[in-house]
Amino acid sequence: MKQRKKHENGIDEQTQAQQNDQAPVVEAAGNTNSNKLNENESEVEQNRSTIELQELQQKYNEVNDKYLRLYSDFDNFRKRALKEKIELSKTASEQVLVDFLTILDDFERAISSFETVDTIEPLKEGTVLIYNKFKNNLTQKGIMEIDAMGKQFDTDFHEAIANVPAPEEQKNKVIDVTQKGYTLNGKVIRFAKVVVGA
Repeated sequence: MKQRKKHENGIDEQTQAQQNDQAPVVEAAGNTNSNKLNENESEVEQNRSTIELQELQQKYNEVNDKYLRLYSDFDNFRKRALKEKIELSKTASEQVLVDFLTILDDFERAISSFETVDTIEPLKEGTVLIYNKFKNNLTQKGIMEIDAMGKQFDTDFHEAIANVPAPEEQKNKVIDVTQKGYTLNGKVIRFAKVVVGA
């Protein structure tokens, strides 16, 4: 029995020695597997980074393309608007000028009638008619005369060219209008030149 135990102990010692000899091989194999795993993980991470970079590049290209298209559309709009503005400024006064041509025709007829008229009365009437037609034409276009005579002096509508001594009730009021003022649709286009009481 003792021999048997010895024999078993001998086998156990032998098995232990064999296991110890194989341990570094298994450990080395484990290290190799660990290195391979690290390499695989590194490779997977690199592939992931490459895919993310490609996705970001694609998104950048799409956004850049949208930006370029938008910029081109805006540039085309700007050019078109500028062209329309130039055309509008060239033709905006066309209707006004066409209306003035009829008044010019009236003046030419009146001048040609000077030689055939014996009295001055028809010339006065014709001139007044042409004046009224011209004034109505301006009113239709939005031009209104600034009513200044006897009104309180207002720098928004009047331009004082002189101050003259005046009675108390006429102080800071318009005493005389030397040049009429006009507004176009409520905006002053020419200030009335006035004499103000001081």
